[in-house]
Amino acid sequence: MPIIQPPFADIDIRSYGQQWMADRHAFAQLVLPLSGAVDLEVEGKGDRLTPLKGAVVVAGAWHSQHSAVDNRSLIVDVDQAAMNHPAWECLAQRPFAGISPAARKLVEFMQLSIAGNAVPGALLRGWVPLLLDTLMLQPPRLQSRLAALLAHAEAHLALPWTTESMAQYARMSVSRLHALFQDELASSPRAWLLSRRLNRACELLRHSGQPIADIALATGFGDQSALTRAMRMHLDTTPAAYRRLGQEPATKIR
Repeated sequence: MPIIQPPFADIDIRSYGQQWMADRHAFAQLVLPLSGAVDLEVEGKGDRLTPLKGAVVVAGAWHSQHSAVDNRSLIVDVDQAAMNHPAWECLAQRPFAGISPAARKLVEFMQLSIAGNAVPGALLRGWVPLLLDTLMLQPPRLQSRLAALLAHAEAHLALPWTTESMAQYARMSVSRLHALFQDELASSPRAWLLSRRLNRACELLRHSGQPIADIALATGFGDQSALTRAMRMHLDTTPAAYRRLGQEPATKIR
């Protein structure tokens, strides 16, 4: 099964000063105020951002901002070209969007998650489609829920995931989850999870000195014997042999 490379995204918390600052960049930017207010202009359109109103600056758009009060905003930079989402064209015309209660909860969760910690890139990339959906005041699309599930599962491979728990996280039926995996990834939930666990185990075997038993636990295999069985079956090797040879991962699971 091919490794799915999600699109680029980065996140930060910033404050803006009293001087107007103009900028333009090749990536899109989500500006989501946490406190205070920020005056923002995007391609000649202006509005005041507050914790109840945010903005999306599409790639290539001139924009400037300033604030006369103390302020903090959650800023999410996104490679727009890499992230296929139907919101971009609409948000280019209407860059300012009310932050719905659902979007507010997601923003607050993102804020808490980055407090003092680096957010795993895959997890952040899983949040962005959901956030765009909620800013558009639309129910989260199935593809957005799948992206969030994939990001969360990959960031927490040690959890005892089942198809049922994955469906519950994505808020859909097991049958719908299976169909969505086939449509989007040409795989099943179980096969995708096994592939990600094996790939992560292989990375740790190549690039860390952790004991094999610890790697098995960290990647959701439970114990060293379970990891050994999985690698024998799908990679025709063992953890110890793989580590000695420094092989590249080659999971081909369906």
